[in-house]
Amino acid sequence: MSYEETLDYLFNALPAYHRIGAAAYKADLVNTEAMMDHLGHPERGFRSIHVAGTNGKGSVSHFLASILQEAGYKVGLYTSPHLVDFRERIRIGGEMIPQDEVVRFVEKNKQFFEHQGLSFFEMTVGLAFDYFRNEQVDIAVIEVGMGGRLDSTNVITPLLSVITNIGLDHTQFLGDTLEKIAAEKAGIIKPGIPVVVGQTQPETQPVFERIAAERHSPITFADKHWHVDPNWRFDGERMLFQLEHDGQYIADPASGLVLDFTSGLIGPYQMWNIATVCEAVQQLRETTALQIDSTAFRRGLDRVVDNTHLMGRWQIVGHQPLTICETAHNFDGINAMMLGLAGLDFKRLHIIYGCVGDKDYNKILSYLHSQLNAEHIRQEPIWRFSQPSVQRALPVGELQQAAKALGIDGQAFKNVNDAIADARRNADPDDLVLVTGSIFLIADVL
Repeated sequence: MSYEETLDYLFNALPAYHRIGAAAYKADLVNTEAMMDHLGHPERGFRSIHVAGTNGKGSVSHFLASILQEAGYKVGLYTSPHLVDFRERIRIGGEMIPQDEVVRFVEKNKQFFEHQGLSFFEMTVGLAFDYFRNEQVDIAVIEVGMGGRLDSTNVITPLLSVITNIGLDHTQFLGDTLEKIAAEKAGIIKPGIPVVVGQTQPETQPVFERIAAERHSPITFADKHWHVDPNWRFDGERMLFQLEHDGQYIADPASGLVLDFTSGLIGPYQMWNIATVCEAVQQLRETTALQIDSTAFRRGLDRVVDNTHLMGRWQIVGHQPLTICETAHNFDGINAMMLGLAGLDFKRLHIIYGCVGDKDYNKILSYLHSQLNAEHIRQEPIWRFSQPSVQRALPVGELQQAAKALGIDGQAFKNVNDAIADARRNADPDDLVLVTGSIFLIADVL
């Protein structure tokens, strides 16, 4: 098989959630456990950090991988979904898995996939774990795909579990309350293994504390100890900020001056992710043999995009007018995005929105519309609609009609890049063009 033939097999022969949605979801670990046995248990062949959460888990995973790389470790990174290239999901030292490794793995195990009835995601987890074991990584950062308890990644026993936050997303699988979703995410907590929770939420804190106590797992809440100064700055490329730990700003021991930190990932919502990363690094220092000095920590935050090649998080893709891609696709993501908009100086907003059909797009559109008409948006936004190029996409005509029923008028474009070209052509240089609503829509841009 060529690489192209292998991808065609993976995307079309195996059930894939990103393509067909709920039909690809497996509510147990039977297949994954069978695959681990078939592969000789690669999940036991490397140290790991497990990261779950509704929003922020991708950014936190990339930050941790970058910091560990700067500390001199050979670091595996497993994330999902990909934006442009399937191999983005599996990296070592920031470099994607080679094409021939993907082909080799599929050819060797294709008969087992089909006999066992594996999904695309289950197969991808097997490929990642097999590759990390064979390449003898020092440590791998493993991002949960969905939920936690029944996610295919949940066959590892990590050095540390991290749960960023809890929001209402994938409720058809994980539950319709924050408490139910928290219980699913808490499924990654392993007996005796420390867990860091990024955000303290009144609905979810008792859930995490109860499950951690039952499993005798030390638990810390990052936002009780770490804060990013809200007076962060943006220099056009990086986020500049100061860090506070237990009420004290981090200062240079020699001069006593408060230190400035920089992040290659921008957007004000990163302040919560950075606080989570700070506590995770603190726990790794205190409970493992990993050596992470302050230089590696600072360089890891600053060089996260260079080290890991993360895309789509508040990513600038054009200037005059400033054009930003943001993968926000649920209520918490939209709230975080609105903080970013409030911190930018622009004349008028041009928003390009598209989504998949299994989201509650009427509620999300209504909420986004109300937020965009808040006081800090000086002129009514100009809307354009599009659709991602995946089978689950909500057709742009349906989206446009749903928006019109909510009082939102906008042009429809089947191709998101045509929508961007139209917005940039008709915008003033000091306007802002924002593309959002779906990871898959941003993938089409990139």
